Amino acid sequence: MKAMILAAGRGERMRPLTDHTPKPLLPAGGRPLIEWHIRRLAAAGIRQLVINHAWLGAQIEQVLGDGSRLGVEIAYSPESTALETAGGIATALPLLGDAPFLVVNGDVLSDVDFTALQQQAAQLDGRTRLAHLLLVDNPPHNPAGDFGLLANGLLAARPDAGNGLTFSGIAAYHPALFADTPASQPAKLAPLLRAAMAEGQVSGSRLDGLWLDVGTPERLAEADAIAAGWAA
Repeated sequence: MKAMILAAGRGERMRPLTDHTPKPLLPAGGRPLIEWHIRRLAAAGIRQLVINHAWLGAQIEQVLGDGSRLGVEIAYSPESTALETAGGIATALPLLGDAPFLVVNGDVLSDVDFTALQQQAAQLDGRTRLAHLLLVDNPPHNPAGDFGLLANGLLAARPDAGNGLTFSGIAAYHPALFADTPASQPAKLAPLLRAAMAEGQVSGSRLDGLWLDVGTPERLAEADAIAAGWAA
């Protein structure tokens, strides 16, 4: 199974740190933030990776190279300008192939079990199920949540009282979800997901371990402290 790490964002809230360094390369625990994802994916047996990039993307390729140093094979999907999540994935589909794949936001820190997510990905058939999302308890900056987790394991496009959770940015997708999304054009992911949820084609589960949205310098400092314990 392949995985894609989304690394094309500008990281505006991280400025000035991201003025000269792409956000995925900001250090956490003595390693680039993106490297923690790569190591966890490799540990789960996922060694064919696709990474998209836009802002200062050449630095990402220079640091990670072909991935051999980390025991993986990396293919890059460069974007002249960031294409949003769905646009970036649709553009990278030729590198990802026809089977379900995993996607991870490059700007989160997590101890997610990619083995379990692979099992969910294997059940995506492209018709009755198109995606499986990992969700977390709502952080202070997103108190209402993004989607509703129903008792049957499916996701509702709008959270109701008591069932709203926040999308972690970690998921498994079937390529069919992006069949009508043109390559090389900006496109947001949420409308695709909500349309599929309305048809009962998106499932979800809680990510009960560590998850941190590294979106501000303060959260980067928190990630650095956490990851320093992993590196010790």
